[in-house]
Amino acid sequence: MSDIAKSDEPVPDPGRLSGIIAFLQQAEALKDTLRSGHTGRGRAESSAEHTWRLCLMAMLFEKELPGIDMARLLKLCIVHDLGEAISGDVPAIHQTADDGRILRERQDFKSLCVSLPDDLAEEMLELWDEYSAGETPEAVLAKGLDKIETILQHVRGLNPPDFDYAFNLGYGRERTDKHPLLKAVRGLADDLTRARMARP
Repeated sequence: MSDIAKSDEPVPDPGRLSGIIAFLQQAEALKDTLRSGHTGRGRAESSAEHTWRLCLMAMLFEKELPGIDMARLLKLCIVHDLGEAISGDVPAIHQTADDGRILRERQDFKSLCVSLPDDLAEEMLELWDEYSAGETPEAVLAKGLDKIETILQHVRGLNPPDFDYAFNLGYGRERTDKHPLLKAVRGLADDLTRARMARP
């Protein structure tokens, strides 16, 4: 018998498993939630794709982040845009401090978590709130990397002819200035933006 399936293991609660599956099925909508950025081939990027590359970025910088709880950082990255599965993404150029977006996304996220077992719903909301506040070391990094991933996608994407690449140079700087790694990577991203702007 496999070590994974021992006879003395507790039997999973079917109701708990069903709740998790229901949540996953609802969260699948993030795959169809489109952003204003484009892929390298010109297709509209989804929020799920943005989240995937954000997680990949965080993972690849692990050795440059001693003392950071990488599992926590990845969890924050995974949940940060899940509320968009319900109301969609608001392009960065249209976001303002008083647009009600954060409150709406939190409500959407809470409604998305309704099918989860109570302990998981509580954990998910705690992660979302931590990311939103942006105060813990992991949340500072998640928010800064989120901005940088967006900038890198803008540079990589096959965008419409009137795409405003200069927007990148000021975008999210208050977030990317909060950690030495973020500043260094942001500098590289800015170099890529300037090079993209110089292309005919």
